[in-house]
Amino acid sequence: MATNNPVLIDELFGEIKPAEAGKHWYVIHTKPRCEKKLAEYARRNEIHYFLPQMESEHVYQRRKVSFTKPMFPGYLFTEMSVSDKQLLIISGYLVRFLNVPNENELLDELGHVHRCRQGKVNVSPSVWLSKGLQVKIIAGPLKGVSGIVESHEKLEEVRLQVDMLRQAVMVKVPAQDIKIIGDYDVVEG
Repeated sequence: MATNNPVLIDELFGEIKPAEAGKHWYVIHTKPRCEKKLAEYARRNEIHYFLPQMESEHVYQRRKVSFTKPMFPGYLFTEMSVSDKQLLIISGYLVRFLNVPNENELLDELGHVHRCRQGKVNVSPSVWLSKGLQVKIIAGPLKGVSGIVESHEKLEEVRLQVDMLRQAVMVKVPAQDIKIIGDYDVVEG
């Protein structure tokens, strides 16, 4: 009987901090279903990466199987030098490198996502919002994390967005733990 062992890979190898001298942060667009393979390859070559993952379950013939899958399918975040780029190209797992126009903004967004994973907060895939209310979480395991909410009616659904990818994940937070920090209009009904 064939069994498939789950592929376990650390989400973070290194730290989410500004790049060292001679290195830059890149977003790598990977071939389909190759994110974990490329992360393992990067780890073997001492290249720092961040591959945020989330738990998922699926039922196969009355058997429940739990596994992790990438939060942002098709992408791996890496801190590397030019020579490291050449090593990763040889792997055969990547499609292209995306240059990061604002490294600090990307690192802030990735830091928020990483805090969710460290705090064991449930996340789910969500749509990226081009506009919404900017909020900050003021209590709980995600205290200090900022995100976007769609409207006052959905205040407890905070989206942690990675603007460069135009993708987001959503966390549920009690409304009393959220403070609106951006400009907003009060509409009287």
